[in-house]
Amino acid sequence: MLNFFNIYKTEIIYTIILLIILLIIRAFIVIAVKKIGKTSGTTEARANLIGRYVTVTIFLLGALIEAFVLGANFGDISLLFSSVFAVIGIALFAIWSILSNITSGVIMFFSFPYKVGDKIKIHDKDFPVVAIIEDIRAFQLILREDNGDLVTYPNNLILQKPVTLIQKDALDDSSIL
Repeated sequence: MLNFFNIYKTEIIYTIILLIILLIIRAFIVIAVKKIGKTSGTTEARANLIGRYVTVTIFLLGALIEAFVLGANFGDISLLFSSVFAVIGIALFAIWSILSNITSGVIMFFSFPYKVGDKIKIHDKDFPVVAIIEDIRAFQLILREDNGDLVTYPNNLILQKPVTLIQKDALDDSSIL
């Protein structure tokens, strides 16, 4: 065991340094995302979701850097990634709408002008919606219509349709409920 540590001493030290740096970067980014979420009035659950996305991205980046620390060649890494991305690309083509909704959810976290409690009108030719935003999730908005019906509206469609703000914080107004 001692021989193992003597042989791979520099790799172990670099790995520990990489781990510490990535944990510090993750902590700063998660704190920044939570501050952005708090100032924009989004829920803590949405900020935590974006934090999980950041954690997965940092983990994948760390795994790539760690492969180089452990002595992998660029050709080996590129062969592995091209094979993995070919398989993932075929699989993701089948579920592109899910990725579209997740990406839209991330975009909405940073730049969606409406928040939970606002009453909005979605100008959709086929299915116009006038409702109160109850929740904004990773894949869809949860909307409550005036008649009590619950509508889930995909995130990617909400970014493609014109939306009008009818009333801010409609959930707090007792005349609507």
